[in-house]
Amino acid sequence: METEKLEQVEAQIKWESSTRVPYQIYTSSEIFKAELNTIFHGRSWNFVGLEAEIPNKGDFRRGWVGNRAVIIVRTKDGIVVLENRCAHRGVEFCKQPGGNAKVFTCPYHQWNYNLDGSLRGVAYRRGIDGKGGMPEDFDLKDFGLTRLNVATRNGVIFASFAPDMEPLEEFLGPSVLRYFDRAFDGRELKILGRHRQRIPGNWKLMFENIKDPYHAALLHVFFISSGLIRADQPGRAIMDDTGRHSVHCSDKPSVDTAGEETRKMATYRADLKLNDQKLFEKVPEFPGTEAAVIMTIWPNLILQQNMSCLATRQIVPAAPGEFELVWTHFGYASDDDETTERRLRQAALFGPAGLVSVDDGEIIEFAQNGMKSHPKHSTLIEMGGRDVEDADHMITEVAIRKFYQYYRDVMGMAR
Repeated sequence: METEKLEQVEAQIKWESSTRVPYQIYTSSEIFKAELNTIFHGRSWNFVGLEAEIPNKGDFRRGWVGNRAVIIVRTKDGIVVLENRCAHRGVEFCKQPGGNAKVFTCPYHQWNYNLDGSLRGVAYRRGIDGKGGMPEDFDLKDFGLTRLNVATRNGVIFASFAPDMEPLEEFLGPSVLRYFDRAFDGRELKILGRHRQRIPGNWKLMFENIKDPYHAALLHVFFISSGLIRADQPGRAIMDDTGRHSVHCSDKPSVDTAGEETRKMATYRADLKLNDQKLFEKVPEFPGTEAAVIMTIWPNLILQQNMSCLATRQIVPAAPGEFELVWTHFGYASDDDETTERRLRQAALFGPAGLVSVDDGEIIEFAQNGMKSHPKHSTLIEMGGRDVEDADHMITEVAIRKFYQYYRDVMGMAR
């Protein structure tokens, strides 16, 4: 029945070009269900966390792959990702956000699992006084927790329900892997803090927002006025061959004063000054000329490096018009106190109430509201032209176009 409904919706969609994106893909419940099955629960490497969050044997954190709850746990043999669903009656048995455990036990009927997901024991398996119990042919080996495919790189953990995924390095591709390794260069990571926020919009709007560099100088007063990101600064849009991942880079400004184009912007405030200018302190830390690098990695990871602020953002889709964004701010175990303080100070720009990021959550809600009552309309994605090649500037929507070119193919919507 769901397949029939999806086919009916797809038949109504006129999607001939990635420069036009139908509103229905943001609002349709049938398309959302198909996305979960095809993208998040299908052939994708989903970001689930950082190894620094579970440093010791038995350490675990609760997480998500799509809308399915999982547990990321460190065993004596390495990292394991388990579906948080008892093999007996389907209970989501782990409700703690994290901790340390020797075993996992379902509270309903006390089914007991080892850290690797294998079934350890069942209460009353043999019954009582010869009465009741499980059948004679019941075998513990047949009823373990669902165990996901796992890949790690330099402290970052990915998981997939697909058992035959290509290596993570091939999934990322060389152009994106270069920037991934720039932040995750093998140094031991240190967790600085977390945020969680619920945004009333479609999950793809978050990816679009990050793949759209030209909005930064128009929407974000703090970016343009402080000189962190301006449209007249050198920048680049880089994509992998498929278009599912992208990197946007903004170089360090050559001068401290705003150019003519910046001064024309309504959001530019020459009088906007903070009493504590340390918030904008720029300390060279990474190779290259980039002051800010932000990546989108299909289907659920955003990686940001802006000045000294480092963070992952995990997208957790909840409904066609709702998703959760989980922020994890991090540094390196080798950081001195001054560097850690600077990372934490600059984190005030980002997160649910960040001086910059608060704008994004609100604008995504506005976009969702504008779309849901007009199912036959489409967005226009032509800034910078209609091509899908890397760009050497920031006034472009090319990464959104190439993203939807890939999305259409994966979802079987290309016409």
